[in-house]
Amino acid sequence: TDYVYPRTTNKILETYLKDQLGVPAEDIMINYTPFGHSDWQTIVADIKKFGSAGKKTAVVSTINGDANVPFYKELGNQGVAATDIPVVAFSVGEEELAGLDTEPLVGHLAAWNYFMSADTDANAEFIEAWKAFAGEDRVTNDPMEAHYIGFNMWVKAAEIAGTTEADAVIDAITGVTVPNLTGGYSAMMPNHHITKPVLIGEIQANGQFETVSETPGLVPGDAWSDFLPGSKDLISDWRKPLSCGNFNVKTGKCS
Repeated sequence: TDYVYPRTTNKILETYLKDQLGVPAEDIMINYTPFGHSDWQTIVADIKKFGSAGKKTAVVSTINGDANVPFYKELGNQGVAATDIPVVAFSVGEEELAGLDTEPLVGHLAAWNYFMSADTDANAEFIEAWKAFAGEDRVTNDPMEAHYIGFNMWVKAAEIAGTTEADAVIDAITGVTVPNLTGGYSAMMPNHHITKPVLIGEIQANGQFETVSETPGLVPGDAWSDFLPGSKDLISDWRKPLSCGNFNVKTGKCS
């Protein structure tokens, strides 16, 4: 989808593939589509053609929102199986899959920090409460867990600060830890990113994901990419006295 998150993600990935893995430019194809894009026939056909050159081919999808539904339908229509050209999505979850026949999509992947299938007591309790509120057929997803963590962090920081005044809560939130739904505790780092596990899940026939890869521990979020020239010299630290989201360690200045 053509907006800042996919463009930034692709810039990082392209640099990583070229500089770290030695992938030639002609082996990388990048496509952008508008929000709500629905006509995927040509693009999926292009993917199949690109993948017919005899090299191992995969798709990284940063398609967002409703456009995922017709994209995955077209993958099924054109027989793009995970065994031939696997798709790994950064922005598709259980909610998007709920409206699809997932049989033809089994094996395609998604990278998230949470899946509804997480086998923890906290997740079981959360799912039970959500279904009681929204209906038995409703699913959970990664953005919901992010809000669960974020809200509970805000509450804890407001209690520490003794006020809901924004700047005071911001100052108090670094170091706050709260339970996540995948097991363990997520912590707010000085760069205002949190620690989470990184999971890769395979689409199942029932519309859920089976986790097939998981980091051994929680990963601290990085505010700046180590792979981009304009970014690798920057750090983020919101603690006083630095209080800067883009401090350049070479120039010693906050930009």
